[in-house]
Amino acid sequence: MPAYATNMRLKFPILALTLEIITIILFAVFVVYDDGHEDSHGDTHGNSTEDGMAKNLRLYPMFQDVHVMIFIGFGFLMTFLKRYGFSSVGINMLLAGFGLQWGMLMQGLWHLNPEGKFKVNMLKMINADFSTATVLISFGAVLGKTSPVQLLIMTVLEITIFAMNEHLVATVLKASDVGASMIIHAYGAYFGLAVARMLYRPGLRDGHDNEGSVYHSDLFAMIGTVFLWMFWPSFNSAIAESDAEQFTAVVNTYLSLATCVMSAYAISSLVEHKGKLDMVHIQNATLAGGVAVGTCADMDIEPFGAMMIGLVAGIISTLGFKYLTPILAANLGIQDTCGVHNLHGMPGILGGLAGIVAVAMGKKKEGNAAMQAAALASSIGFALIGGAVTGLIMRLPVWGQPPDQNCFDDSIYWEVPEEEEENEESLAHGDHSKNKAEA
Repeated sequence: MPAYATNMRLKFPILALTLEIITIILFAVFVVYDDGHEDSHGDTHGNSTEDGMAKNLRLYPMFQDVHVMIFIGFGFLMTFLKRYGFSSVGINMLLAGFGLQWGMLMQGLWHLNPEGKFKVNMLKMINADFSTATVLISFGAVLGKTSPVQLLIMTVLEITIFAMNEHLVATVLKASDVGASMIIHAYGAYFGLAVARMLYRPGLRDGHDNEGSVYHSDLFAMIGTVFLWMFWPSFNSAIAESDAEQFTAVVNTYLSLATCVMSAYAISSLVEHKGKLDMVHIQNATLAGGVAVGTCADMDIEPFGAMMIGLVAGIISTLGFKYLTPILAANLGIQDTCGVHNLHGMPGILGGLAGIVAVAMGKKKEGNAAMQAAALASSIGFALIGGAVTGLIMRLPVWGQPPDQNCFDDSIYWEVPEEEEENEESLAHGDHSKNKAEA
């Protein structure tokens, strides 16, 4: 096994500050405040300064909901690992804090005005959070097996590639994906899976002692689940073009999520020993309805249509956690820590397919089913190729990835409270004494 240089004292501060300084310089060159006036690229959809500013303030509650999902929802959802809570919440905040800046730049550079600038408005801030969500989804696939330096590199590359695909899907293909089933969820999941494949560790083939959860860590993860579940209607409706479409997206997401809860619970009980519920399924599969209804959330698919999507999403997500994740690990070498394929990947594809069908049925004005299909293919293609290249770059030992024995353990990159370390040592000593006595 290669020797990894895990000391972060120089490499992490140098990389983090260099990236931030570059970002500040780029903001100085390209970014200005929104003045409320619409420019040639339609940055502000208002007829006057007052209208433009009114829209910014009207979108602020939606922005805050999405912001909560990014920092609390995604962060706490990944705290299920018993020895990795600091990293789950802490590194999530690091990646989100940098990712939203980089995402705003990478998306804004595609929409410069004649003066070579782009305006910061509430819609740009929401889209910046959206771009960050792709990284946090991919983070789940490699959780516990990567260093902060590796993850910052992944953030730069993934968001840059995301902006390219997003521009292709929205501007060139003119596909509809208001809740981003394709360009965020499917893209983020398959990007993460490609990175995980490139970072495959044979030493973790049979699992790791720290890979499991304990009672309180699963409880913390449910906090993330509940926050994501509650605010998902805002995520899917925030960038809808009209008030009517925004309302439709809220209703469709609301109903899809509620139905998904029922199917996820039912299938979890069906496949588990003695009909018990599995907390992994409840933490994740209950959210799949929000992912799957995203593409057609603003379309007139009728309330029962949204519920059908949620029903199917809960079923395939739960079955994925139970049966597909072990197959991917054993046969394809894809060690997906959080099961992002089941929560974001397959439901994202389901959402893309639902969007194709809905557009073909005339549920979206000026929609084109062929362009919807091209958008789905583009998102998966960019994700797999971009993720594979990014994973190859992240494999270099200089980035400080943890050795196998230190995976899923906060103490390699965090100062851990002394009493926690003492408890671990006493437990280890007790196990050792017990083994000696048994011998």
